[in-house]
Amino acid sequence: MSENQNETPDPKDGFGTGVTGAGSSADPRMAPGESADTITTRQGHPVTDNQNVRTVGDRGPTTLENYQFLEKITHFDRERIPERVVHARGAGAHGYFEACGTAGDEPVSRYTRAKLFQEKGKQTPVFVRFSSVIHGGHSPETLRDPRGFAVKFYTEDGNWDLVGNNLKVFFIRDPLKFPDLVHAFKPDPVTNRQDGQRIFDFISNTPEAMHMITFLFSPYGIPANYRQMQGSGVNTYKWVNQQGTGVLVKYHWEPLSQGIKNLMQAEAEQIQGKNFNHATQDLYEAIEKGNFPEWELCVQIMADGYHEELDFDPLDPTKLWPTDQFPFLKVGKMVLNKNPGNYFAEVEQVAFGTGVLVDGLDFSDDKLLQGRTFSYSDTQRYRVGSNYLQLPVNAPKKHVATNQRDGQMTYHVDAAPGQNPHVNYEPSSLGGLKESPKPGPDHTPHYDANLVRQKIDRTNDFGQAGERYRTFEDWERDDLILNLVNTLKPVEKHIQDRMVELFTKCDPDYGRRVAEGLKAGDSMNGSGGPIGSTGADAAVKQAEENAHSARPY
Repeated sequence: MSENQNETPDPKDGFGTGVTGAGSSADPRMAPGESADTITTRQGHPVTDNQNVRTVGDRGPTTLENYQFLEKITHFDRERIPERVVHARGAGAHGYFEACGTAGDEPVSRYTRAKLFQEKGKQTPVFVRFSSVIHGGHSPETLRDPRGFAVKFYTEDGNWDLVGNNLKVFFIRDPLKFPDLVHAFKPDPVTNRQDGQRIFDFISNTPEAMHMITFLFSPYGIPANYRQMQGSGVNTYKWVNQQGTGVLVKYHWEPLSQGIKNLMQAEAEQIQGKNFNHATQDLYEAIEKGNFPEWELCVQIMADGYHEELDFDPLDPTKLWPTDQFPFLKVGKMVLNKNPGNYFAEVEQVAFGTGVLVDGLDFSDDKLLQGRTFSYSDTQRYRVGSNYLQLPVNAPKKHVATNQRDGQMTYHVDAAPGQNPHVNYEPSSLGGLKESPKPGPDHTPHYDANLVRQKIDRTNDFGQAGERYRTFEDWERDDLILNLVNTLKPVEKHIQDRMVELFTKCDPDYGRRVAEGLKAGDSMNGSGGPIGSTGADAAVKQAEENAHSARPY
């Protein structure tokens, strides 16, 4: 029999102390009187009474030797793992990616040797997790917040994780500021409420965030659901071809038949009052009905280099690449067609990392990407455990053989067939693992620079934010101003003034309208609730004033 413990044992393997293979719910080996739907303990003991603990008499007390109860309750006590610090609220689905074999009108092999892209019609299984960023695992899906858009490709060369957001830019450039950014947007450590003053205190001193703020406070800050939103890798990556030549690349997920839809603040608040799980429900039910959401994967490609002709740095995650200079090139399509069988086992325990790349894909020098690459996989090892890659949703769908051993919750040993079990190191002449041949020349960019602590030299913090403001339709600009004013109104004046100054640098009309809104008194319902919200303070009073008195019992 195979040593793979995931396989269902063959009854011919025998019984008693010679039994082989780990048991499971599909195992045909049963005790007398058992059937396929008999409940057991994790030790395999058939449970004959699942209603009553063992007690001294029918009124108790309970005895300590209740193994069935102890196993059941202690597992229950440990049913949750640490929640993600960010992206805790999420939904997910299985599907596939189908390649075009081309990037636009050219063979994709001109730019990358990654196998999943090479053949037209080639399908690669995927798992996708959508999420909101700041709040907890059961927070409303109507809050103003970036949405995570993470895709795990189970390729023939191993896993590739494309980890991004619905919004295509970010707040900061340097990973050193990531904890500060998240702390500012998270609930106040004293009041446990999200606070616009804390947020804009940070943002007013972080002008590179203006592009992202302009998106976040517009209708794009509240997608209608997960199906009808765009996705992006956010950071700049590289593609490497068979010759080892690299190009810069940006990834974009564009919804197909389902389109793109966003909510205005008032609409989102109405939906939240009826269903704060609406986006999770929408995705699940659409797939159950066979209404499979689809996205086109497009890339933008740029020669690797400084590009002094641009007024921004192409590695800057706070910027978009202009599509008239760097057009979208279609490289494939993703279809989500299967819901998870268990939310916790798949959606909660799935683990993504920006460093999970396959041959033909590479890192750019984007500082934020380098920081994410360490942080994302590190948090999974803390959150799920050192053997998180042995979980089915995280494991690659291909041969795996490593010399990594032990650690908490080791599910199996990654040993190759015939590998000497005494040899868990390399190199070895005693039957250990061997290196793989190289699929092509390495990409070897050249560097000639000093080791420094410096910002990039082309910040241009306001240009694209102003362009975005002018590109919005009138109703989108109106909603943007309303949401900003509602959040800024309770904020101290020196922070308001600094934000108006920054908005004015983006576009004079932008700054003027925010300033006028702040001077308009209480007419726009500014409050200290979640960002963009209306009447949050009034809601506190409303709960008491509208409540119905009750008698003690």
